[in-house]
Amino acid sequence: MNPRTTGLPPREGGQRKTSGRPQGGKKKARKGRTFLKLLLTLIILAVLIVGGYFGYLYWKLNQVIDTTGTSKPVPAERSAKVKPLSVLLMGTDYRPETGTHLTDVMMVIAFNPNTKSATIVSLPRDTRFKAKGYGTGKINSFYPNILAETKDPVKAGDTMKKLMGDYFDLELDYVTVLNFQGFRDVVDALKGVDVNVDMNMCYRDKADGTNINLKKGPAHLDGKDALDYVRYRKSNCKPKTKGSDDFDRNRRQNEVLHALIDQAKSFNGVVGAADVIEAVGKNMDTDFESEQLKDMIATYWNISKENVHFMPVTGEWKSPYVYINDDQLTKAKKALQDEMAGKDTPAVTN
Repeated sequence: MNPRTTGLPPREGGQRKTSGRPQGGKKKARKGRTFLKLLLTLIILAVLIVGGYFGYLYWKLNQVIDTTGTSKPVPAERSAKVKPLSVLLMGTDYRPETGTHLTDVMMVIAFNPNTKSATIVSLPRDTRFKAKGYGTGKINSFYPNILAETKDPVKAGDTMKKLMGDYFDLELDYVTVLNFQGFRDVVDALKGVDVNVDMNMCYRDKADGTNINLKKGPAHLDGKDALDYVRYRKSNCKPKTKGSDDFDRNRRQNEVLHALIDQAKSFNGVVGAADVIEAVGKNMDTDFESEQLKDMIATYWNISKENVHFMPVTGEWKSPYVYINDDQLTKAKKALQDEMAGKDTPAVTN
């Protein structure tokens, strides 16, 4: 019946009575569900974006590796996933403004997949080095001389691998040559690197555009300044800053490499990973097989810096050479052999 025609009194306030539930309850519930839907959508989008980004990185990595490494197959027993490997790593001073190929960085690295560790032995660039058929000279001059003769970075690298293997009494599996432009690009891709600059550094050279001007203390360095920090030798500024020798530079190399390991695992490292991959690919020559490079990355991508043991070999400076300390060289050889055998290798602090 219609209350308006029956004479029944109207409901108080002209409103239909409701149950005891507060009036805003349904609205709050709807808002809660809307928020949860939004949150779930954002989570799904984040997963898709992250998954897509890492999918892109995987594609980028494969693209670079396939154009950098050789296409030879790798027997399962030689895979980096199961076999300890030794690598000669040379860093040349090549940059577009210099065009030179002196190996200012000379390292032999032993990797062990069972211990997820590595031992890195470095030699001063001015080391007096003698090789049958190539005479005697500074160790950093051998690669560019052989390269000039062969006109082939892979052949020149292979010869250096043999010479350095004989020097360290260790058969080296691979050789990789990375130039300084690649180093600068990698640091920039990681948005810089944090180091503790050990002294004021100032040097200028108009010939190759060098302009080193670093101040002592904690610093966040871009690629150009990080390279200057590693390479600094002497000052020609007024007032002059203190000079440094090969041993100082080796110590700085180790410091920067440790810092780069940290940076690579940071947010900036993840975001800049694609640029790092591209920078390395454009500036590297190697005899690694493409498949082996992928195995190396899969095995050591998350290596802890505490498991990377540095052993810089020093000696005595007698112009124009550094004469290597025989005891240190013997210890370095043993450290490499121990790493290959899976024995504990102590880290060296400077």
